[in-house]
Amino acid sequence: MSDFNHEFLEIADIVPAFVPVDMQTGTNNGIWIAMKNVTRLVCVLFKAAGTVGDNPVITLQQATGNAGAGAKALPFTRARTKIGPIASTPQWSIATQSAANTYTPTSAASQAMIAVEVQATDLDLTNGYAFVQLSIPDTGTNAQLGAAFYIAYGLRYPQNITPSSLT
Repeated sequence: MSDFNHEFLEIADIVPAFVPVDMQTGTNNGIWIAMKNVTRLVCVLFKAAGTVGDNPVITLQQATGNAGAGAKALPFTRARTKIGPIASTPQWSIATQSAANTYTPTSAASQAMIAVEVQATDLDLTNGYAFVQLSIPDTGTNAQLGAAFYIAYGLRYPQNITPSSLT
């Protein structure tokens, strides 16, 4: 079945990880997202300009339950970024790294969108890991507004109302 015959929200789900906050006020933990009904998840940070040196650290974890049971690192090798004035930064750049569960763009002083995509098969499925969380530790001593969201897609069974990505 082709996804071209479906509306986007029949084959995908958009879920807030955390609402806009001042990211310098402690760890900003996203909610846990279930990967059991989807094949891919894009974790996106959308942020305002901050202060040089207060770079956000994108952190991904995996767990066996939606409350974070058995949480451990979820390594990834690529991140996509749009760093600069959002209205005039049309293309994504690709950053590659050795496998790690964190990525630190040098974007503190700029507006930015940073996205990391994972596949369900990247999780430790053998040991029951089926949930993903994006978090951003405290960014430093100066204010920096940000919000994060997930785009879960590759829905195994397209339908008018997508199943919850939370359970």
